[in-house]
Amino acid sequence: MIGCKSDKSEYDKMVEFGQKYTDAWNSKVPEKMASFYAEDGILTVNNGTPAVGRKQLAATAQSYMEAFPDMELTMDSLTKENGAYRYYWTFKGTYSGPNGTGNKVDFSGFEEWTLNDQGLVQKSIGTYDADDYTRQLNGN
Repeated sequence: MIGCKSDKSEYDKMVEFGQKYTDAWNSKVPEKMASFYAEDGILTVNNGTPAVGRKQLAATAQSYMEAFPDMELTMDSLTKENGAYRYYWTFKGTYSGPNGTGNKVDFSGFEEWTLNDQGLVQKSIGTYDADDYTRQLNGN
């Protein structure tokens, strides 16, 4: 119908973005995950050393994909707070990659995204309970 707008809201577009980002992680193709970031995008997890640029971002994704060949990421929710989006996720997998223990992990966290003008992630601050993750890795 002419004149009817069925444009998705910004939030709906971001939920779709989050679902596609989740699919990229689950694709086991690290470059797909990195493509959601600006060329000079940054991911920092638990105040660790930032991955800067798509090459480092892909290497970060690959490290998880190799360590957990059966990894499955799910998007739990997406919220918007103070102009930033929070992508809440759950990660499940078996630590059966190189030097793996065969232990299963099931942990949740979130990334807080700042987007650039092209709608790509410029900066992501990731957070999860590292102590819980380590306990699961060690089979405790």
